[in-house]
Amino acid sequence: MKKFVLPLAFSLIASANVLANDTITDKLSEHGDLVKAGDKFVVLLGEQVAVGDSAPNFKVVDNSFAPVTLQDFSDKTILISVVPSLDTGVCSLQTKRFNEEVANFPEDLVMLTISNDLPFAQKRFCDAEKVDKIQVLSDSVWRDFGANYGLLIKDMGLLTRAIFIIDKQGKVAYKELVANISNHPDYQQALAKLNEQFSKKDATATTTEK
Repeated sequence: MKKFVLPLAFSLIASANVLANDTITDKLSEHGDLVKAGDKFVVLLGEQVAVGDSAPNFKVVDNSFAPVTLQDFSDKTILISVVPSLDTGVCSLQTKRFNEEVANFPEDLVMLTISNDLPFAQKRFCDAEKVDKIQVLSDSVWRDFGANYGLLIKDMGLLTRAIFIIDKQGKVAYKELVANISNHPDYQQALAKLNEQFSKKDATATTTEK
């Protein structure tokens, strides 16, 4: 009998999360004309954020189920790469691309990948693909990130593909809501915008020294 205790516990936790998430999603605003899957629009749940807005806080978990919030990265430049599932080709390539690109930026840059994959699956992916320079986080527990950034796909439980850059002042400096879930984001544009953020930082430091 004992060998069934652990799976039962996980089953109960998963059921509780589903019920809680259903309650949350029932209250979210809907947007049905922003993103397509194939040739059909999907409905996104939550509040859309725009460039120039203060970045909403959120609470996600790491691969140990420890809570992580946006406030944990105060006074940092942050790139958030959002993917539907690490187990798909485009999402895998997107995550590995940013894991490689982080080496081209100062050490105080924070790069996050967020998906609704369970932390166990995320850890397996990172170990297998040697993704070790960015933080991969899960929104599967509370759906807080998806709700606060308007990225939760109705009736799928996945996050739509997107890129955000949040500056050191906590403002949204860049946003790409990828128009079709199956497409890659515009890596070059996101990286150029990220370089701009550090160019501004260097210019400010030079001015201060003078």
